[in-house]
Amino acid sequence: MKYLLLIVSDPTLPSPEPGDEGFDEYMAAWTRYTQDMVEAGAYGGGEALQGPETATTVRHEAGATTLVDGPFAELKEHVGGYYVVDVDTLDDALEWARRLPVGTGAVEVRPIFPTDGF
Repeated sequence: MKYLLLIVSDPTLPSPEPGDEGFDEYMAAWTRYTQDMVEAGAYGGGEALQGPETATTVRHEAGATTLVDGPFAELKEHVGGYYVVDVDTLDDALEWARRLPVGTGAVEVRPIFPTDGF
């Protein structure tokens, strides 16, 4: 079963940027996490996302389509990235979510609707 681990955090809280002290250690934790997932055979993909200010929202309403610069909604937390895990149970997916090296934030775990055969 595949699950999406949706990583959300408060963008006003500091996290190290390239060139900052501690950035290499910060990234090393993410690299180790990803490598552990690959070695366990659970890695199904994942990416970090650019900031919400880079988003464009395509809205469909009453037969019309409009484009809006920015995220879908103004939120305190923003989606920063995701992983897809391919594991046997929800408990397995939750364990991977617990292990994510996020300092502060949340991880929403959601089953991916199977579309094989469509």
